Amino acid sequence: MDKTTLLIICLISKIMIAQQAFHNFGDIQIHDQGKIGFHIDVINDGDFDQNLGFAGFYNPDGDLTVTGDNRPVFHDMEIDVSDDLFLEVAVGVNNFQEFVNGRVQTPRDRRNVSLDYINDAPYLGENDDRYVDGYASINGLLDFTFPIGDDFRLRPMSIDNEAAANTAKGAYYFENPNTPNFFATNFDTNNFSDVLFGVSSFEFWDLDGDIETRVTLTWDDNSNIPTLVDNLEDLRVVGWDRNLEQWVNLGNTSFSGDLDNGEITSQSIIPDDYVVLTFGTSNRILDGELQIFSAVSPNGDNFNDTFIIQGIAQFPDNELSIFNRWGVQVYNKKGYDNSWAGISDGRATIAKGEELPAGTYYYVLKINGQKDRAGYLYINR
Repeated sequence: MDKTTLLIICLISKIMIAQQAFHNFGDIQIHDQGKIGFHIDVINDGDFDQNLGFAGFYNPDGDLTVTGDNRPVFHDMEIDVSDDLFLEVAVGVNNFQEFVNGRVQTPRDRRNVSLDYINDAPYLGENDDRYVDGYASINGLLDFTFPIGDDFRLRPMSIDNEAAANTAKGAYYFENPNTPNFFATNFDTNNFSDVLFGVSSFEFWDLDGDIETRVTLTWDDNSNIPTLVDNLEDLRVVGWDRNLEQWVNLGNTSFSGDLDNGEITSQSIIPDDYVVLTFGTSNRILDGELQIFSAVSPNGDNFNDTFIIQGIAQFPDNELSIFNRWGVQVYNKKGYDNSWAGISDGRATIAKGEELPAGTYYYVLKINGQKDRAGYLYINR
């Protein structure tokens, strides 16, 4: 669209256009087919939310700011501001928004100030130099990808359709979650549930919403995904649980890309249950399945000294039985806890407390409500 300064507006009450700012004190409207170009700051202390036309923000040599007591809402909106458009009050768009030049900056310590996409309003033109640096929100019923980023990096986050019916809001932080700048607490990346191996210390997202949704996070070469996993099948979305105050596994229902660029989708979650989200790793449990290590070498080197069933702590109502090659039970424990080191419990020819000989054994793992798992294990001495 041409950068016209044509004003086709309805002036219902007093408007003062000062040299440094367009200041609305009353009730104004951009009518259908009307266009307005703002080349100076905007202060909205009146009503400016029934617009049907086009509004553009333009400054080829500096920044612009939108302030005031009330949120302006534009029908179509274009942003072409070389040194960024700064929002000190929320701004809404209900039909279409285009990034042409510069970012939209919102104050990260005031989450009520955001660029608001209303009724599934789409956008265009986002890239590593043009995005929302801070918080964006969505109200609607369709899938939505937040055009958010930080440190001149677009890092989108997506949610499922209908997840924004009560408005969802999100932001991306290129910060260490152990030392966040805009949160009242730290998110210790060494404090995670036992189904996880590790949590990223490079970045995180904030997603607010009360409707169940899957969440898709994206990564690039600055995410350092190879420090977490060698195989993307082991990558997980993780969230800082608001009640447990630790990182928990939110799953990996799908992924695409490679270790330098890609995206991953979580299982369905309620965003408000988690303060922030990021990447983690878990090759102990793959999509809810236990990983059972079939070798035991109790030689004191702290590697496979016991029979390890990764993730068993998530199923305390379990029972493990181990049999020798003649079918004689040599071990049984309800609530198995990865503690068996190849010692007889006295139910075979080997006396209780004595080492079982090297060889092949057979295990049966029972978990309440699940199909029994069985297989072979080998004791190596």
